Amino acid sequence: MFENQLYEGQTFQNLDCTKLNLANREFLECIFKKCDFSMADLSGTTFTDCSFVDCNLTRAKIINSSFQEVLFENCKLMGIAFANLKSRLLAWKFKNSLIELCAFTALKMKLTRFENCTLRETDFLNVDLTESDFSGSDLTRSRFKNADLAKARFVGAKNYFIDPSQNNVKGAKFSAPEVLSLLLPFGIEIE
Repeated sequence: MFENQLYEGQTFQNLDCTKLNLANREFLECIFKKCDFSMADLSGTTFTDCSFVDCNLTRAKIINSSFQEVLFENCKLMGIAFANLKSRLLAWKFKNSLIELCAFTALKMKLTRFENCTLRETDFLNVDLTESDFSGSDLTRSRFKNADLAKARFVGAKNYFIDPSQNNVKGAKFSAPEVLSLLLPFGIEIE
C-alpha cells in the first residue's frame, strides 16, 4: 500500500499505518478515518485539504512535512514536535481532539481553531496565533511564551495560564471567571 507518490481525493479507513512507508508522499483532498499513525514516519509528506477523523497520530515523525488546510477531528496527537514542519505558515482546524505533550514552536498559525479540545502540557512558543480560537478547550499545564494571541478567542476555555507580560493578548476575548488567571503572574490577590 502507498506505493504511489501522489494520492488525490481518496478515503482511507481503518488502516494501521505504523509500519507503512508514508515518507515523501503527497495527499490532496484525502480523508483518513480511524487510521493509526502512531510512530509512523511522515517525513517529507505533504497533506493539503485533508481530514483526519478518529485517528491516532501519537509520536508521528513529521520532519519536513507540510499540513495545509487540514482538519483533525476526534484525533489523538501526542508527543509531536510541530517545529519540525517544512511549512511555517499553517491553516489548521482541531475539533474535539486530544493534543498532549506537543510543541508548536516558531510557527505562523493565524486563524487556527482548537474547538472543544484538550490541550495538555503543550507548548506554544514564539508562535503567531492571531485570531485563533480556543473556545471550549481545556489548556491544563499548557505554556504560552512570546505568543501573539491578538484577537484570539478563549471564551469557554479553561485551565489556561497566560502571562500578559510575555504574550500579546491585545483584543483577545476571555470569559469569567477564568479570565482572572491573567492576574496570577502579578501576584495579585483576589477576594
